[in-house]
Amino acid sequence: MRPGDLAVGEVPPSREPVWAQRWRGTLVSALVYLALAVVLWWQVWSGHPTSTTTCGCGDGARFLWFFEWPAYAITHGHSLLYSSWLFHPTGINLLNDTSVLALGLALTPVTLAFGPVAAMNVALTLAPVLSALAMAVLLRRWVRWAPAAFVGGLVYGFSPFVVTELALNQLNIALLAVPPLMVMALDELLVRQQRSPYRVGGALGVLVGVQFFVSTEVLVITVLFGAVAVGLAVGFTWIRQRAEIGPRVGHAVRGSLTALAVATALVAYPLWFLLRGPAHLTGPIWSNGSLSRFGNTLTSFWSVGSLGRLGAGMTRFGGYQGPKLPGLGYLGAGVVVVAVGGVVVWRHDRRLLLFGGLGIMAAVFSLGPGHGYWVPWQLVEHVPWVGDVVEIRFTVVLLLCAAVMVAVVIDRGRTWLAEHRVAPLGLRAGVLAGALAVATLLPSVVAIWPNVPLTARAVVLPRWYTEVGSALPPGRVILAYPAPFSGLQSSQAWQAVNRMQWAQAGGGGPQGQPGRAGTARPGFEVLMAASLPIGAAPGPTAANLTAIRSALDQWGVTTIVVPDQAGLPLYEQGRSTAYAVGLLTAAMGRPPVFAHSAWVWSAVAHRGDPAAMSQAAFAACVTSAPTARPSPRSVPDCILGTTG
Repeated sequence: MRPGDLAVGEVPPSREPVWAQRWRGTLVSALVYLALAVVLWWQVWSGHPTSTTTCGCGDGARFLWFFEWPAYAITHGHSLLYSSWLFHPTGINLLNDTSVLALGLALTPVTLAFGPVAAMNVALTLAPVLSALAMAVLLRRWVRWAPAAFVGGLVYGFSPFVVTELALNQLNIALLAVPPLMVMALDELLVRQQRSPYRVGGALGVLVGVQFFVSTEVLVITVLFGAVAVGLAVGFTWIRQRAEIGPRVGHAVRGSLTALAVATALVAYPLWFLLRGPAHLTGPIWSNGSLSRFGNTLTSFWSVGSLGRLGAGMTRFGGYQGPKLPGLGYLGAGVVVVAVGGVVVWRHDRRLLLFGGLGIMAAVFSLGPGHGYWVPWQLVEHVPWVGDVVEIRFTVVLLLCAAVMVAVVIDRGRTWLAEHRVAPLGLRAGVLAGALAVATLLPSVVAIWPNVPLTARAVVLPRWYTEVGSALPPGRVILAYPAPFSGLQSSQAWQAVNRMQWAQAGGGGPQGQPGRAGTARPGFEVLMAASLPIGAAPGPTAANLTAIRSALDQWGVTTIVVPDQAGLPLYEQGRSTAYAVGLLTAAMGRPPVFAHSAWVWSAVAHRGDPAAMSQAAFAACVTSAPTARPSPRSVPDCILGTTG
């Protein structure tokens, strides 16, 4: 490979140094990207960024917890990789979950000063900015015209995929700044070879380490397709220009070994911790034995689509509260037409061929099974680590390839006008670039527009957590209602905003599944069904009450809290207050105390005999009030049979 194989040329001569032009353009791009991100999150930044975000529920609640934990761990001398503040006493291995530790550590000063909500809002705002900027910096190596690189950055960093992931609070997937920088390091190491292989290799190793602590899933995807890209490039050069390979092997090997050494130093222990550390998970991380079925279809790339059943349940059970979001696989007809048209017109451009081929492979592997046709994912879904990837997230590589191709096509079009002198360059190049940019971006803008700005909601803490939970003495372990392993995960937000003042029984994410509850599984399943208002509610049978009591003992629960407060969001309510108070009263064998708008059992280890009863008798107790909200003592007294 020759240095010019993937490059177009240099920026035209100017009195200003090239590096100054590049940095000035990068700064302008960064400011524009930042302005767009602020507009996207206007409901946050125009209101109360320390208490308002997408939602203090669902994945948003989990990520609030992940932003609070590093700050708490650092200031209290705890491990950054493990915590018993969730899933007490077993704890949680943060590397098995979407802990975005790199972000949590970087934003610890913000968390300490303003709280986890503010820190997460900073991350949500900067994620598209950094992703777009990294892509624009990469593209400036391959295109002459800065606006072409800028548009490529928009295609990548502000794509419907990224915006939807931001709305879903999937920061581990929405922050895509590292993959373009890894591509840039590979380009320098294998193609250009103008810088020290040790410095470039070291930088590549650091990037691998950073991505490991942002998302191991994206790292696996990037490494897989990076290896394919290198193989394709080397194979093509071997066929066409074999003599060019020999002189470059030494440089590439030195840099690659340096990258391997640095990456190993950074992730060897964390990787061991992920696989063998305390509270590590076994089997498929996210599906607990049931492999993913969330992929693109053949029409996803140009049809706006939606999130399907996932989107339908978010408003009710916790997630993005705004209008319907575009599907994660949507590129837009503009991107598809410009990229394909560019390959047809400039079919000998190796960049278009390489990234076009990679993009097609990524699109094919992002297809999910179950749509009536065979997909390649079925070949690799059982492969360790690879099988933990959610197939639709191969769209990350497709986005990267599409951004490169769009930028190259815009730049090639402008160059063609200059070479053929069909009209004054400034006028015609501007018109062409504008037309291509509009054609590329307009479908995506239309798809995103109903959610500009993204809908934000206040993080609402029940009164008890505001007035009592924030000042509990050490050693308290709370079973919150609704239980966080039911999918209604708001209690993790309450815990984070309470600055980890108490530990919690259970939690959300991949560990919050019945198959991972161990011997507490019967109680886990009863409490999960008792919290999530889907299907039949478990009754106070002897078996159910015994299962709950056993789980409380195994988890070391000291306090049970059931909020009873008007105006709480639907995703913080569970089935009903009356039902929860009734079931837990029957399990505890003694009544709760009503204080600070919550029903509270303290000293959970001290219990009476379980009050098993028929479903009819139980229903009469918990539905006696017209609103199905208990008046003080009515439901507990009825359950325990102490009313006159």
